Amino acid sequence: MGQSKQLLLLKGKPVIRHCLDTLLSSEIRDIVVVLGSIEEEMKTTVDGLPVKVVFNTNPGSDMADSVRTGLRAVDGASTGILICLADQPLVTAGTIRMLVAHHNDGTGNILVPQFKTMNGHPVLFPEYLLKDIFHGGILRDIIKKYPGNISLLPVEDEGVILDLDTPEDYRNMREKTGS
Repeated sequence: MGQSKQLLLLKGKPVIRHCLDTLLSSEIRDIVVVLGSIEEEMKTTVDGLPVKVVFNTNPGSDMADSVRTGLRAVDGASTGILICLADQPLVTAGTIRMLVAHHNDGTGNILVPQFKTMNGHPVLFPEYLLKDIFHGGILRDIIKKYPGNISLLPVEDEGVILDLDTPEDYRNMREKTGS
């Protein structure tokens, strides 16, 4: 993209703020934001929000390293971990609340939202399964390791499959939001 996707503007505010505002309105209690060590502008964007900011200081690391960094800062009483991607600003609060409600029903499954036939994000992991990420591997490895512990949850929220990977994605998202 040639610039930080999370700082792109939609409806006058950075993409990361859309994501965090959705989480906050979903009544998620313990929000941890993982930033790269040089993302001072990003830190300024989240300042003042009731979130914990931690830094992945390993340049060029993968998403699993950021998840590990974030997990170290999560409240130890958390039974589920919602892995949200900061380049998916159109996920609705209703989808987040539905994932949390299913988690609270106690199935102990990995919860994956599904729009039509496409699996999306955010994914909610039971805390006890996510501990495996500290033994190497990535989130996809955990999902493959526990195929019997996956629940696909149909949603009417196209935001779970829309992300910002290309300039065309950004143009399309701006059109969808009227920005």
